[in-house]
Amino acid sequence: MKLTSTRKKFLIALSAMCFLLSCKSGKEALNPSFKLLPAEKVVFNSYVDCNMAEAWIGDTFRIFPGKYGEDPLWGNARDLKFANGKNAPEAFRNDTSGFVNPVMPPNVPPGAAGLHGAVWFETVYQDSRDSSEKTLYAVYHNENYPSTLPYDSITGEGYKNANWPEGLKGTGSPAAVCRIGIMKSVNGGRSWENRGIFIEDLYAMLILKPHNASKTFAGGVGDPSAVASGDYLYLFYGEYGYPGIYNEASWSAATEWSGQCISVARIALNDLDHPEGKAFRWDGNDFKAPYNGIGKPVKSLQISIEEGGGPASSPSGGFHWGPSVSWNTYLNCWVMLMARAEGPSWKGSRVYISFNRNHDFSRHESTQEWTKPGLLFELPGSTLWYPSLQPLDMPEDIANKTTCLRLGRRARFFVKRLGPGGDEYASEHIVEFEKE
Repeated sequence: MKLTSTRKKFLIALSAMCFLLSCKSGKEALNPSFKLLPAEKVVFNSYVDCNMAEAWIGDTFRIFPGKYGEDPLWGNARDLKFANGKNAPEAFRNDTSGFVNPVMPPNVPPGAAGLHGAVWFETVYQDSRDSSEKTLYAVYHNENYPSTLPYDSITGEGYKNANWPEGLKGTGSPAAVCRIGIMKSVNGGRSWENRGIFIEDLYAMLILKPHNASKTFAGGVGDPSAVASGDYLYLFYGEYGYPGIYNEASWSAATEWSGQCISVARIALNDLDHPEGKAFRWDGNDFKAPYNGIGKPVKSLQISIEEGGGPASSPSGGFHWGPSVSWNTYLNCWVMLMARAEGPSWKGSRVYISFNRNHDFSRHESTQEWTKPGLLFELPGSTLWYPSLQPLDMPEDIANKTTCLRLGRRARFFVKRLGPGGDEYASEHIVEFEKE
């Protein structure tokens, strides 16, 4: 993407700014500040349309970007690949020839049990019980359509092709529905076995025509980031469905908005091999809403209606999505980056940041105590997706085997940029944190 002189001036000015966030979590205040420092531009050389899943396998840093599987709208994909490096920057700088396709489970026909639709790996959880470090669980975003996952009246899963909303390719193209599942590898990610879907919205919660005019999703849950705390994997994800049964006659924009934005669910680590039906969503008080039921979003991450918030089905948008969560060892708190949709087709030119000072999530309410998101980065005229913080090649990053899930004082800021000059997943800045 070529930047105009106006954009360059904007980025220089932005890089020189120091944002001070005064934020509260629980009863105590946390006031980290951070700087965006200019850095040599790094453009990623493989397909990215998701969070960056990654892990250290011994002394090798391995990343898993891309997309795999059947997609009747965009075409079947074999872009989910992995690449290696002696550190994170080396892995990120691989040229196209440095990426390898892992062995993936095949798609099965409609009506059969197994993998349907396309998948993107969003987080890799590494089983600490395996001393070889090769046992990995990939949390994947999954997209389907009525043609790939037709409605099953017995299970209630799947979708009816009636009043279906418009998709990203315009008139006549269908919107997708997203779900979240688990795959497992025992050889460091060279091959994967599908373990099943563990968070989804059923058909009754989808938002159809005439109300869904956003050219995003028909509903569902997706774009996740997962972190382990105690005996559980906590999943922060985008919620795009209706918080109840969608009905054209009784639909309410305010009701839809109240159940959307970034939500959280959890699943026991011991259940990752057989995850179907084992996860529970936050219900407003505890993790007791079923995996396919109605949960509650993280209230502090919602954009109020007064501040421009709105339902995901609206073409004017107004919601945060695509969270990327990491534990910061320097600040001793969690950090979340997120995109902000403010128009149809996921348009939005700003990236936001939020903090949570709870060391672990054993107290259930601690998963909700995120600060009000503050502006991290803006690029007018572009659409920004999937922001993330990535490790550097400093000795402490290599010694501590930092990944996008666990970082220190300084990290690379990556984001996918779509604009007039094309699209790229790239970084031109380092984020440096400061304690109060």
